[in-house]
Amino acid sequence: MAQNYRITLLPGDGIGPEIMTVTVDVLKTIAKQYDLQFDFTSVPIGGAAIDETGEPLPAKTLETCRNSDAVLLAAIGGYKWDNLPRHQRPETGLLGLRAGLSLFANLRPATILPQLIDASTLKPEVVKGVDIMVVRELTGGIYFGQPKGVFATETGEQRGVNTMAYTDGEIDRIAKIGFETAQKRGGKLCSVDKANVLDVSQLWRDRVTQMSEQYSDVELSHLYVDNAAMQLVRDPKQFDTIVTGNMFGDILSDAAAMLTGSIGMLPSASLGENNPGVFEPVHGSAPDIAGQDKANPLAQILSAAMMLRYGLNQPQAAKRIEQAVLQVLDLGYRTGDIMSPGMKPVGCRGMGEILIQVLESPMG
Repeated sequence: MAQNYRITLLPGDGIGPEIMTVTVDVLKTIAKQYDLQFDFTSVPIGGAAIDETGEPLPAKTLETCRNSDAVLLAAIGGYKWDNLPRHQRPETGLLGLRAGLSLFANLRPATILPQLIDASTLKPEVVKGVDIMVVRELTGGIYFGQPKGVFATETGEQRGVNTMAYTDGEIDRIAKIGFETAQKRGGKLCSVDKANVLDVSQLWRDRVTQMSEQYSDVELSHLYVDNAAMQLVRDPKQFDTIVTGNMFGDILSDAAAMLTGSIGMLPSASLGENNPGVFEPVHGSAPDIAGQDKANPLAQILSAAMMLRYGLNQPQAAKRIEQAVLQVLDLGYRTGDIMSPGMKPVGCRGMGEILIQVLESPMG
């Protein structure tokens, strides 16, 4: 009997609907091969939700996500909504989704695919073999800490305030994810903080160090965030798994992403304890190419593979998609963002069609 899963789709804005359509077709193909049944429900978020309801995260959207087994998100935002008040911007809807589902852990892989090594701006010998997982705390830290805002002072000046705050419980739960992720990978965990100047980071370092006693099979190291950023560029192969707070993780995961040469190839997973996870590509909505069949759907497709592995416990189906992506690249097919001399140019739909052909092939 087929295993049935309820999947909430959040196509969002810009190229989001295009890459989501291709990804759903891929999931339908893989479902036939692994006796799976996906019940898809599509609801608005971000700019599309603002246009439809006036809110970036309608209550119905959040409720639909909560009642699903996993959430597949494409992209949000665009120039059209940049001048709205902060509470009405698309990005506020994304933060609300993470908070509403208690998604405290963001997993961001940065893996150099051999077929795309020349796309990196760093020397091949520096990036060859890079395989990093950044585990970012997602619902605490300076993005959520109170007090925050812009306030008038006694002198009449305005003063902007954001508060970086973590409790020991928030640190412990993300550290646990970091250690467990490192156990499944190369057994090395680097915790990134700024403990030399920030009290909150000193607490972070103390708690991570204490937790390391429970994971004797994981080699723990610590770096200050400025040094970590430098080391990512200087010698990225030294890293296996990185665990860090919300703002530092936001910055470092984007830096790690660009080691690969194209942010259009990278997936991510946001996980909690009792709610469905959200799986999304790390790239933006690219409104300048929306509707032109130029978007690269592979990060969205690889996000679906992460959904299968981390959200639905279907690792074999996930592996098949990942292998098919590598085969398509081996065959020389490229969208514009990863194009190189001698390769075969395809659009968003074309990339999806070729991938499905590979999946359906006996050798796929």
